[in-house]
Amino acid sequence: MSGVGQDYPVIRDTDRDGEPVAGDTSRHRLTVVSGPSGVGKSSVVGELRKLEPDIYFSVSVTTRKPRPGEVDGSHYHFVERAEFDRMVADGRLLEWAEFAGNCYGTPREPVERALAAGRPAVLEIELQGARQVRAAMPEARLVMLMPPSWDELVGRLTGRGTESEAAVQARLAEAERELAAAGEFDVRLVNADVGTAAARLLDLITGGDSSAADILDDTE
Repeated sequence: MSGVGQDYPVIRDTDRDGEPVAGDTSRHRLTVVSGPSGVGKSSVVGELRKLEPDIYFSVSVTTRKPRPGEVDGSHYHFVERAEFDRMVADGRLLEWAEFAGNCYGTPREPVERALAAGRPAVLEIELQGARQVRAAMPEARLVMLMPPSWDELVGRLTGRGTESEAAVQARLAEAERELAAAGEFDVRLVNADVGTAAARLLDLITGGDSSAADILDDTE
């Protein structure tokens, strides 16, 4: 796998019929940010929070126990497994998944309430969840964060030095699988610089100058 900008076309933002989306629709639209491990999702979304605090950032619900310093309702909504199962059964989650014995999901009502009030809403989730949101809310805009190149992503994942070789190889295989799904996304945004990527993401969300013809690639 070589340069991402070459192997994966970086952008086109269109509606489900292939027509360009008018900027103003972004103000009442859900934006889903996804991408492989190591691409910088949390960093970009964290910078986006600083740039525009009026955006609604969804807080996931989880059956995982709180870690030291985590605040219920801020980092996650912590619930028991029985309550999580009820939320799934009642259709109260836009998406959900189970990882390492713990369940994670996106509450539907707060997202819908924010959108109804005219606030743009952002979800930071994995590929599986993005696909579920696309099924539940076809009008949502899906944005995949891309690394500047495959070699750079490998460097980010292997440079941590905190995991076994087997774990690193598993992450790389998963990253390759996720990047192969880039064509399912409306926008592909290369994250070469966190600040620039966050600013371009904000421009998309708030309906600024970005158009369907833009190439959202910080490596240019």
